[in-house]
Amino acid sequence: MTVLIDSPMWPAHGTVWSHLVSDSSLAELHAFAARNGIPRRGFDLDHYDVPAHRHDALVAAGAHPVGNRELVLRLRASGLRVSGRDRPIHRLPPES
Repeated sequence: MTVLIDSPMWPAHGTVWSHLVSDSSLAELHAFAARNGIPRRGFDLDHYDVPAHRHDALVAAGAHPVGNRELVLRLRASGLRVSGRDRPIHRLPPES
């Protein structure tokens, strides 16, 4: 069981973001996020969006840094990936 994080490169809300995933268990992912103060509202069906300023601390806490391609491949292989076609069309904006 491994928690993975890609490089912060996804722009939104005045910063760039990383994706935090597990390659085996959403329970593992939620537990890691909770231990590291990542709010549940950052969860997006199969990953957490985390701002760039949290990246290094999450790696220090045990998340394995990987490229975005490897992150997607391992998420797909785990069976946890939610494809674009399976995502809701209309989503509520994140809580402030």
